[in-house]
Amino acid sequence: MGSNQGFRSMDVSSSISIAVIGSGGAGALTTGNFLLEAASSAGWHGLSTRTLGPQIRGGEAAALLRLADHPVECLPDTFDLLIGIDWLNAHRFGAEIQAGPQTLVISDPDGGEPPPAMSQAGARVVEIPLKELAKSIPDGRPNMIALGIAARLLGFTVDQMVAPVEKNLADKGAAAITASRHGIQTGYEAAAGLKLGKKLAPPTPSTAKRWLLSGNEATGLGAIRGGVRFAAAYPITPATEVLEWLAPALTKVGGALLQAEDELAAINMIIGASFGGMPSLTATSGPGLSLMIEALGLATSAEIPIVVVDVMRGGPSTGIPTKSEQGDLNVAIYGLHGDAPHLVLAPQTVTDCLFTTQWATYLAEAMQCPAIVLSDQFIGQARAAVERPADVSFIGQRSVATDISGTYKRYALTANGVSPMALPGTPGGQYTADGLTHTERGTPTSGAEVHAAQLDKRRDKIEDFNYGDHWATVEGDGETAVLTWGSLTGAAREAIGGDKSMRLVAPRLLAPVQPARLAHALDGVKRILVVEQTHGGQFHKYLRAHYDLPAPVETFNRPGPLPITAGEIGRALKEWR
Repeated sequence: MGSNQGFRSMDVSSSISIAVIGSGGAGALTTGNFLLEAASSAGWHGLSTRTLGPQIRGGEAAALLRLADHPVECLPDTFDLLIGIDWLNAHRFGAEIQAGPQTLVISDPDGGEPPPAMSQAGARVVEIPLKELAKSIPDGRPNMIALGIAARLLGFTVDQMVAPVEKNLADKGAAAITASRHGIQTGYEAAAGLKLGKKLAPPTPSTAKRWLLSGNEATGLGAIRGGVRFAAAYPITPATEVLEWLAPALTKVGGALLQAEDELAAINMIIGASFGGMPSLTATSGPGLSLMIEALGLATSAEIPIVVVDVMRGGPSTGIPTKSEQGDLNVAIYGLHGDAPHLVLAPQTVTDCLFTTQWATYLAEAMQCPAIVLSDQFIGQARAAVERPADVSFIGQRSVATDISGTYKRYALTANGVSPMALPGTPGGQYTADGLTHTERGTPTSGAEVHAAQLDKRRDKIEDFNYGDHWATVEGDGETAVLTWGSLTGAAREAIGGDKSMRLVAPRLLAPVQPARLAHALDGVKRILVVEQTHGGQFHKYLRAHYDLPAPVETFNRPGPLPITAGEIGRALKEWR
């Protein structure tokens, strides 16, 4: 170990960022999870996400964390601490994991060399033999040595770091826990004399219950809170965790999850369940959403409420399953053939996945139409240490026809466009529900007047609905506006950083469009920066198609896999201004 290169004066910081890197099976992701859990237990906020190779399993892996004394919603431009359990294929993360002149890099001399982006920016590289130290412990693992090193550098005690390990390894037996404790202690001692150069500010005292959850888990909880009791899906990265969380959770509330043979079967199953009166959901990613498009049109025409969660990833085709992107915007809004009005919503943070999915379920049930929720890999698979999300009262209440007398008109032209739905078995409530153009009774027809009337009905019921203030996040009233959506909202918020000359506008409701609301949100703006994670500027083109933007516009867009950081948005704002 170097003798002097690890020492720096200690500055108090509101946040510290850590990357733990290793090849598949090295335990880098496990180390990151334990760090976040220990920080949460100690009272800090935090955000942790993972970056993997395109092969999903095996190969390179890294846990990326940011711990703070305040809620955090994005990762930094550069990291304060890098720990390389080994550096095999770590060069593939070179553009994602950047070191700076204040970065401390812990490297195992037997694990290869740190890539240039992680070691040649003035960073301090300190060698500690993680694997050799692990071999001195029966059943020892290098990632537990790394965990002990991180504990010391971040100011945790050994007991604080051991606590989450003991909890999560309880089913592995006493030997595994003993080996892990010994490894953490050994790493803690190996880091004696090292200084990170900064220490995390003490957490703000709070009696509120702290939650540790991922965006995909929050999505599942939002669905259940919204009334969903049936889910059907085919596993796909990065949406599978939604289904894994829902499977046991649904049984606790009298519901069920069914794994379908493919995405087409999954969406048709939830259409059938919803037709029977059960609020239903499926979760997928871009390739699966493409397969579901025809059935989404059926749900629109037959006015059957369903929720489809799309956890977006890099595309097109198989693309980059393990990386985030916002490239499914066009297919979600425009992909259905014919005039098929439906809902498209986008959560903005890990906790907002809960709210937005619950709201989407409520809206779908209230208006008897499909709702697509556009999450993405970043917020879907990120884990956050947060205050307990507030309970909201959105529970889907479908208009159901009962006590039917006379001729039942399932698709009656009502004042608000929503016609009561008879559930199967309701006396007098028989009707045909399919994708053909139909009369008010549901009888198939090719009549032009009836076709136009039903198109108007389906359009008006979602355009005239009162969405309230939930349609978007609007913060500040400055003359420069950052206009963004989805998971980039947190980075944009941090880039603005309370600057009163700027404002943030991030629509949560993408379809139907809200021109009057956006005009009000942008009133007085003299310049607009549109920020999105697509190659072709899909969000900017969507805005140009549907809104009269009141000021000159600049765009900052690029595709995945590189996340767009707050620092980059800040620099783009500076150039634009």
